[in-house]
Amino acid sequence: MTALNASVLLIYTGGTIGMIENAETGALESFNFEQLQKHIPELQRFDFTIDSLQFDPPMDSSDMEPGTWRKLVRIIADNYNLYHGFVILHGTDTMAYTASALSFMLEGLNKPVILTGSQLPIGVLRTDGKENLITSIEIAAAVDTNGDALVPEVCIFFENHLMRGNRTTKLNAENFNAFRSFNYPALAEVGIHIKYNPSVTRAADNSRVLKPHYLLDTNIAVLKLFPGIHENVVAAMLTIEGLRAVVLETYGSGNAPRKNWFIRLLREASERGIVIVNITQCKAGMVEMERYETGYQLLQAGVLSGYDSTTESAVTKLMFLLGHGYDCEEIRRRMSHPMAGEITAPE
Repeated sequence: MTALNASVLLIYTGGTIGMIENAETGALESFNFEQLQKHIPELQRFDFTIDSLQFDPPMDSSDMEPGTWRKLVRIIADNYNLYHGFVILHGTDTMAYTASALSFMLEGLNKPVILTGSQLPIGVLRTDGKENLITSIEIAAAVDTNGDALVPEVCIFFENHLMRGNRTTKLNAENFNAFRSFNYPALAEVGIHIKYNPSVTRAADNSRVLKPHYLLDTNIAVLKLFPGIHENVVAAMLTIEGLRAVVLETYGSGNAPRKNWFIRLLREASERGIVIVNITQCKAGMVEMERYETGYQLLQAGVLSGYDSTTESAVTKLMFLLGHGYDCEEIRRRMSHPMAGEITAPE
């Protein structure tokens, strides 16, 4: 059901979904979202208020950066008491990074923040943009019989699946089914009806108070292992001036080469206060460093388990923790526990 006197704020940052074909030139260009109902007349069938706010100029998602995340957090915080939910239209390439970052930056969130986009512009035949947008708005306004939001968290909606934002990654550049949450169930599946899954969705809690955060530190590197990686490459990365954390993408359940130089470099970096988080290159599954000797050596070198975290979530969580000035040990402790449902840590 929809909240009484519901209202949704639509925030257009840029991306494919907001493009329309110029009738004279045939070129795709951004359209003014104040004319949204002209281009998507189906929105008039909603019996609640839909306001829109547009970035000027619109941003390509590849240009997204922490400053943009701060801008989004400020918009949501400033309008938090005016709307039942928020829909962010975003380019697909970095959508999972933005969703992950917002999940940490919007502490105490008790309303839906739904990110969506499309593979084809709204102004093109066969576009997936209309359905993604219309359904995201419906979900943002949805409440239970008590009037509480059904999905009071940061989510990505794409191609009939509502997913926890910090569990989601982009896996396909061409198909409409562009995103997947490999290690966590969908919060809702959409067909003729929207079937919500409350057992895996954060429950609404009206005692929560929104506490927006704006501090982020981007002195992070991502090191993806591959057979034959050179010592000088690893050494160069781990000795970057100002480096504070590394997301280490390993094989399988968290395994890495047992070469003495590799373990030594990791140990030396850890001793210098660099936080190294181990996540798997696999799309699904969890890091278990105690499972094989190769992983256990990483543990002995001071490498921290990222469990079943996505790269996007690990990177943005580290940015958040580093930005708040926590010391190395406190960051390590917080990385080992879920802050916004981003990992499944063993009990």
